Amino acid sequence: MATIDLRKTKLPLRDGAGELPALGFGTLIPDESAVGAAVEVALETGFRHFDCAARYRNEHIVGEALRRILARGGVKREEIFVTTKLWNNDHRPERVSRAFEESRQKLQVDCIDLYLIHTPFAFAPGDDQDPRDADGKVIYDDVPLLDTWGALEQLVDAGRCKAIGLSDVSLDQLAMVYEHGRIKPAVVQIESHPYLPQWEILEYCRQTGIVLMAFASLGHGISPRLLDDPVITGVADRVKKSAAQVLLAWGVQRGTAVLTTSTNPRRIKENFDISELPDDAMRQIEDQIGTRRRFNRVVDTGVPGFIPQGE
Repeated sequence: MATIDLRKTKLPLRDGAGELPALGFGTLIPDESAVGAAVEVALETGFRHFDCAARYRNEHIVGEALRRILARGGVKREEIFVTTKLWNNDHRPERVSRAFEESRQKLQVDCIDLYLIHTPFAFAPGDDQDPRDADGKVIYDDVPLLDTWGALEQLVDAGRCKAIGLSDVSLDQLAMVYEHGRIKPAVVQIESHPYLPQWEILEYCRQTGIVLMAFASLGHGISPRLLDDPVITGVADRVKKSAAQVLLAWGVQRGTAVLTTSTNPRRIKENFDISELPDDAMRQIEDQIGTRRRFNRVVDTGVPGFIPQGE
């Protein structure tokens, strides 16, 4: 039986919005000085999906790296899929277009392939991405999620981005936007890995034609460490791959897009070099891992768990 080249797997997006490379490179890299080199290595290695966000505060660096690579030739813009996200302080409909344009210009692209609402929580509008009151509590805004979604729909109508979606939402929130939105979500980005398989949301996505994109695919180095799980390391030993390669392959094989991030060139190349797992290894991961853990609590408050507050 022919094997599938997981490195080249693409997931079609609804309504002819293109195809999302299943294996993506995340650009949430705290060290600004390392971002450009990491993006260049990732692109040269073969990654074609780059996941960005206004909240990461490095879109301009990613854009410069993409520009340098494209200027050299060998890779065309149409081969690269760029995702970025609207942050919480720009949820008011009248702020969405400006926020989108700022991201587009920083990324130095004519069109954003996928624009996501980063979280369903609206923060107080303004330049402060992390607005707090005198007691240090987040200052929220009361903008309905569907109002923000309507502003994203206008971006698609105007041809400014190809597809729109959601991030860090619950199943109920995803279903609400799907049922009431004029343009249906193409993608939902949520934390997902063998400790948080998100089967219920994945099944809903399969039924509705939404692509599930998983972040924290390798557990983000937080205890309990996914990379040290005995089931994962056992499969890795058997198939002669690293634990990280097994986790990424598991995600792609079950039909989701996955994100991985590193500044280490060796790790970047290793994480791209994934291959199909045997069926019994897939079942073993799904049946024998009983640990359940969410590593990022952004879904509860809208405050990003992997980004230091105030940065």
